[in-house]
Amino acid sequence: MVYNAETRQAITALEGEIDTGAATAVWEAALAATWHGLPVWVHGDVAAGNLLVENVRLSAVIDFGTSGVGDPSCDLVISWTLFEGEARNAFRTSLELDDATWARGRGWTPWKALITLADHKNTNSPEAREARRVIDEVLADHPHTA
Repeated sequence: MVYNAETRQAITALEGEIDTGAATAVWEAALAATWHGLPVWVHGDVAAGNLLVENVRLSAVIDFGTSGVGDPSCDLVISWTLFEGEARNAFRTSLELDDATWARGRGWTPWKALITLADHKNTNSPEAREARRVIDEVLADHPHTA
């Protein structure tokens, strides 16, 4: 995977800050869950800031600058960056995903959060706090670390 080296570097840099064994397990599970399907259209940046909500309902998705075709797991990052607990479970159930796709999505999520936290670990910046929250959500959701 393209991000393997930098993800592993970030995990190493965060020794003592996070559960690096659990982070490695999440990452390796994602790498092992190979995509065998045909490429599908993906947004590529499904983030809270790209979802417009009106009256508690999704009304639009914006910013298609990174859209393309590929593995749909990249669009699952929102599962851990926006949803928690039962909301995440409801989201997953509604998508009817196989375990491998979910594992790859879980792996995509900490990639950016790990790098962000490694860069800001000695600060109390909003970026560091959010990255740590996302990492905690991912690690808690992984079946071998929960």
